[in-house]
Amino acid sequence: MKKLIYPVLGLAMALSLQSCIDNWKAKYYNEKTLVDDVGVSLIKNGLEGGMTEIEASQLAVKNSTNPQVVSFAQMIITDHTKADSTLKWMEYDKLMTEKDTVSGEHQEMIDSLAKKTGVAFDKAYLEMMVKDHEEAVDLFTEASDDKNQTIKTFAADNLPMLQMHLDKAKELAGAK
Repeated sequence: MKKLIYPVLGLAMALSLQSCIDNWKAKYYNEKTLVDDVGVSLIKNGLEGGMTEIEASQLAVKNSTNPQVVSFAQMIITDHTKADSTLKWMEYDKLMTEKDTVSGEHQEMIDSLAKKTGVAFDKAYLEMMVKDHEEAVDLFTEASDDKNQTIKTFAADNLPMLQMHLDKAKELAGAK
């Protein structure tokens, strides 16, 4: 009987260790997450879009001479910084690990924007904000029906803000 205890304990320890390794893998290798594809898309694309819009808006604060555009850019920075911090928490909480960086396409847009000044800058910046916010509204609208309550609540809570950003960007772009 004594000889049987050690193999049974060893097997129990091996099984418990395996479950810990599975969670570690999920967290660090993204083999499994706690959200569906819509949730992954919201977190990943939401973070990237937010970082892009913050970076472009920081340029607008420095480069624009239009006080309405500067005010809009400051609002974008404030609102998206807050939303991004929540998205980063959700990314961690839902066992997702991604590199939180701006894509090559978005970086090209920012680099192109950085070369512009005056009215040309404002026009390009506002066009970028309209395009990005149209995509964000679509993404958040889809996610507001997600089965994961955290994703659903976050999307539904932030959708009005994104719609307001889109409307304001269109209004300012039309005023040009």
